[in-house]
Amino acid sequence: MNKNVVNKKNVKRGLVPYLFMFLIMLGIFYVANIMNTKINDLTYNEFMTELNDGTIKDATITTRGSAGTYEVTGKLKGYKKNESFFARLPKSEEVMKKIVDAGETQEFKLEVEPDPESSTFLMVLVNVLPFVLLIAIAFFFFNRQMAGNKSSLDFGKSKAKLSNEKNKVTFKDVAGLKEEKEEVAELIDFLKNPKKFQKLGARIPKGVLLFGPPGTGKTLLARAVAGEANVPFYFISGSDFVELFVGVGASRVRDMFQQAKRNAPCLIFIDEIDAVGRQRGTGLGGGHDEREQTLNQLLTEMDGFGENEGIIIIAATNRPDVLDPALLRPGRFDRQVTVNLPDVKGREEILEVHAKNKKLAEGITLKNLAKRTPGFSGADLENLLNEAALLTVRRNKDAITMSEIDEATDRVLMGPAKTSRKYSENDRKLVAYHEAGHAVIGLKLDNANDVQKVTIIPRGSAGGYNMMVPSEEKLCSTKTDLLEEITGLLGGRTAEEITFGEITTGAHNDFEKATKIARAMVTEYGMSDLGPLQFEQQEGSVFLGRDYNKSQHFSNEVANEIDMEMRKIINNCHEHAKEIITKNKKLLKLIAETLLEYETLTKEQIDYLVENGKMPDEENEKSLEKLSITKLKELAKEKGIKNYSKMSKAELVEELGKLEK
Repeated sequence: MNKNVVNKKNVKRGLVPYLFMFLIMLGIFYVANIMNTKINDLTYNEFMTELNDGTIKDATITTRGSAGTYEVTGKLKGYKKNESFFARLPKSEEVMKKIVDAGETQEFKLEVEPDPESSTFLMVLVNVLPFVLLIAIAFFFFNRQMAGNKSSLDFGKSKAKLSNEKNKVTFKDVAGLKEEKEEVAELIDFLKNPKKFQKLGARIPKGVLLFGPPGTGKTLLARAVAGEANVPFYFISGSDFVELFVGVGASRVRDMFQQAKRNAPCLIFIDEIDAVGRQRGTGLGGGHDEREQTLNQLLTEMDGFGENEGIIIIAATNRPDVLDPALLRPGRFDRQVTVNLPDVKGREEILEVHAKNKKLAEGITLKNLAKRTPGFSGADLENLLNEAALLTVRRNKDAITMSEIDEATDRVLMGPAKTSRKYSENDRKLVAYHEAGHAVIGLKLDNANDVQKVTIIPRGSAGGYNMMVPSEEKLCSTKTDLLEEITGLLGGRTAEEITFGEITTGAHNDFEKATKIARAMVTEYGMSDLGPLQFEQQEGSVFLGRDYNKSQHFSNEVANEIDMEMRKIINNCHEHAKEIITKNKKLLKLIAETLLEYETLTKEQIDYLVENGKMPDEENEKSLEKLSITKLKELAKEKGIKNYSKMSKAELVEELGKLEK
């Protein structure tokens, strides 16, 4: 329906109450006027006396043919403004002649009106129109009441929507999920040619559960299955089943399967199924009747006495650990597919999909970008390229350069740069040496993460940060890997101690990560002197809080030994970090002082700095890109550029470049 037509209907509906109120107020005003008017009834004799005395000021005569009378209304001399008289006289020529003659003699205003009953239209207007209005008003309110009752009758109807996409999603639009696509490919084959499977007695899975971290493409994969199979595709969220009233969710489940049976073969996609499929009878307050009845109905429809031939259910969740076991047994969700974060090859394929409509500058390769984004989901990568495109438009450039991609990466990870935040030179120096300490450890340890970028520009709550990524993606981490990762995390605090003889609060996030790794090494991975024992598990009670009801499989004496082992790991890594930074004080100072001048260093610049002791092309200061942000701000001040102090380096280079042109 046209949007303008809908808006006009909404406007009309909005005007009806105001029009109704206006009519009511008009009626009240009319009744009030009638009540304020004083009418004196005169008999025939009284009227004739007033007529003979000449006290009539004006009069109106109306003939009533059916009653055989004259009705006379008017005013007498001395009447007030809201006062009048009424007289009923016998209908005769003699009476009419007396009144007319008196009017001519006394010269008062006299009007004679015909019999209103002789006018059919006026008669209908007076006698029929009020009833028509009453019937119309009653019909209006009755119609609205029926519309409300109709919506209440649809309360138990399914909210599943039938997808009618013009541009259907196919497997070509899903990148980085090769194995996952293979798992669901036979579903498509079954929907297209079910006889091939039935001939061999094969039963296709009734349900497929997709689970994994957020943003990995679970919903997209389900849409691609429907697009490839070219069958009806119903989609609904788990929260759409559950309502305040018990039994509504179960009714919606029944209605959804009835609709699906009429359109079989078809797909039903339930997103966030954990909203309705949580374990029954759990929690502090017991069960949730409405949700549990809805789950019971869903279990019955999937694998009960009734047959659901040709209906395949695909569900997605980030929390498979909270789902009811009955939902995961064979015959219901027969197949469970883990949709993990993409590896470097998968990230490259995802970037190729999202970069189709993006204009990238020469020299940018998606392969290198994929290597720099470990841990990014498909949604993160899409957001990264979109942020880079927005920055390119903001900077009035024709193509996305590496500068925009770097800034977009920082925005996704840490938030926008706080260029307006002012802090003292001493704080800048502390942050520079702290980040340089991380960089030195990363450069000197073989198994530590590679330093990709170091900056002292504040972002979010951090005064600066060090982007470190693994040299290669591994399935498992060794004890040496974890120890060197802890050492790298302690490099910032160690650099502060050695350089300033003082410590700050800037390393609290580093300690949080290091402590978590050390505890996991002792209690989960068996990487301590306590031996190959697992004292704790990652998951706690999912309904009482992760650690509220966490079971301990050790005594208080063992708990003390766990604390001692953790302290031992942290202290050894701290001493190792001190040893490395003490041996490389010159490198620490070089990186820190370069950071104070340039504020941001990339991996290529750090490698060149370590090898040559200076920044690349430092002698060629004609190029604005090679100047430090401090010198760029000085030039901007000389050129009279407004708000130069709040600009980033890229913005300063752009503004100064315009002036040079």
